[in-house]
Amino acid sequence: MAAVRQGSSSSVLSSVPLQILFFLDGIYYVFYFLAALLMIIYKSQIFTYPYSLLTLDLVLLFFMALLEVIRLYFGTKGNLREEEAPLGISLGITVGSVLLSVYFLVWQTYILRADVIINVVLLVAYGLEGILQIIAIAAFVS
Repeated sequence: MAAVRQGSSSSVLSSVPLQILFFLDGIYYVFYFLAALLMIIYKSQIFTYPYSLLTLDLVLLFFMALLEVIRLYFGTKGNLREEEAPLGISLGITVGSVLLSVYFLVWQTYILRADVIINVVLLVAYGLEGILQIIAIAAFVS
């Protein structure tokens, strides 16, 4: 049952495109995580992968997965409930996720063409979500 916000009209302000993008990004991130994990395992077998850097890449990948779950939870919650705070938290976490994606795109120990492709797709999704989140927050505030 949807609650009507006090002091506002009964019109729905939630962003359907943003909600669809959150859903698709959740599905894509599962693919991204598995692909990145398998590529790290592959690179550790094929190349001389220093143990400390292998550990760093794995820890950052798992940390990124944790951030992604939290980001999608708050983003979905904020959009569906038409609340600025959870959507703002999600937007802030998106910045951290973007930085981690750039790490895997540019500064990772070994970078394969597949790494570039999956990270560019992820960064495009983050960019679209960020724009739609800002628009949704502006709609919720007004």
